[in-house]
Amino acid sequence: MALNRDFVGRTYQAGAPYEVSRVKIKEFAAAIGDPNPIYRDRDAARAAGHPDVVAPPTFPIVFSLQSGGEALTDPDLGLNLAMVVHGEQRFEYTRPVYAGDELVTTATITDIRTAGRNELLTVRSDVTTVAGEPVCSTYNTIIERGGAA
Repeated sequence: MALNRDFVGRTYQAGAPYEVSRVKIKEFAAAIGDPNPIYRDRDAARAAGHPDVVAPPTFPIVFSLQSGGEALTDPDLGLNLAMVVHGEQRFEYTRPVYAGDELVTTATITDIRTAGRNELLTVRSDVTTVAGEPVCSTYNTIIERGGAA
């Protein structure tokens, strides 16, 4: 079944802010196998010119789909989660994510298209501080296999 194109342009707000901690950054860096000390040690991060421990560039995947998750599980969208695979992920930064940041995300479905027998859905998530300072935008494309058949 094809995805509901009426969802393109819909925007979803995250609930509570995501509080970035040094522990979460360290755990994420360990999970991706990156030993860079600026992800683990405040002194190393400061020596590199940062105010605190820096999150690896892909860290926002941890929280950026919080607000988009509501859309993906809406039965009116028609997405079969059992047939979903990850297609693409990219990040555009205004500034790095630091330990101590409190971040909020607004997710927008920007595209739904058919590719062969598959449906592709793209979500842009705009990440800001609770004060409204832009941090980054993430772009996540998921593929529903066989959804266009």
